[in-house]
Amino acid sequence: MAQASSTLNSGTHESVPVAVVQPRAFPFDPDGAVAEVGRLTRQAAEGGARLVLFPEAFVGGYPWGLRFGTSVGARTEAGKDLFLRYWQAAIPLPGPESEALGAIARENDVFLAVGVIERLPGQGSTLYCTLCTFGPDGRLLAIHRKLKPTAAERLIWGEGDGSTLPVVETELGRVGGLICWENYMPLARMALYGKGVEIYLAPTADARDRWQATLRHIAVEGRCFVLGCNQYVTRDRYPNDLPVGEELDDWPAEMCRGGSVIYGPDGRCLAGPLHGEPGILHTDLELSEIARQKFEFDAVGHYARPDVFRLEVDEEAHPAVRYSGGAGHHRAD
Repeated sequence: MAQASSTLNSGTHESVPVAVVQPRAFPFDPDGAVAEVGRLTRQAAEGGARLVLFPEAFVGGYPWGLRFGTSVGARTEAGKDLFLRYWQAAIPLPGPESEALGAIARENDVFLAVGVIERLPGQGSTLYCTLCTFGPDGRLLAIHRKLKPTAAERLIWGEGDGSTLPVVETELGRVGGLICWENYMPLARMALYGKGVEIYLAPTADARDRWQATLRHIAVEGRCFVLGCNQYVTRDRYPNDLPVGEELDDWPAEMCRGGSVIYGPDGRCLAGPLHGEPGILHTDLELSEIARQKFEFDAVGHYARPDVFRLEVDEEAHPAVRYSGGAGHHRAD
């Protein structure tokens, strides 16, 4: 599992063909989601893409509409049963599903970034909302665990730390990103700008119009290409035998309309936004445009004031318990 920058090639292509995939959802169905990644990645590669992005929590599922039987101060047994089923739909890294995703990247000769729900090996663990990036050789190059789950997401996901904030140097350019509302965190964005991100991945579950303003702002602020990616979700995609499935009854048939999009470093919309249907957005990123736009503004270069402002990022892993010896021995930090 790579957690820092990983160098494949010091050169870059001036024109980079990319694809943003807006798939139908496969909640609670990791095998179906991985198969769909394979089908749609092949379709994107046949259209010329060298980098392919899938949405937040695509493998494992973003559980729109579910409360897992919770209220302040209480949890139900049926809600715990639902969480167990959700936990079972999450995937370990590495594991058979990630090996299958790597094989998809290798077979299609693409860099592949996929949002997954991650669980650690063993009988039980906290879940993480994670972005995986695979190289065209099939290797898992990097993972990023969402630093701060939003609102009710905190019921089901833990928090990542600074050890998974990679910007991967590839033959296509420097690739990194943040997940959904992490992109509202100014210091998290600055951490990526400081690592020289050129192709900024922003998988999300937010389909609101105001989200487009956020992605466009990041493109202009970071003078980078921004790939926004969401799912198209209808209620009939959920299994009909979920515990506390009645929590979905108040939601409309169309639960998430998508909104996938690609912006250039001058804020221009290059493709999308795509609403109301699944699909794939294609465009070519002209990387020389980054230098043209940084002539005007470079947040970590000539427009920075390091004499006034400094950002320190702790990139160490911080597990709550570090095991140090034989059975029964541990150290709590």
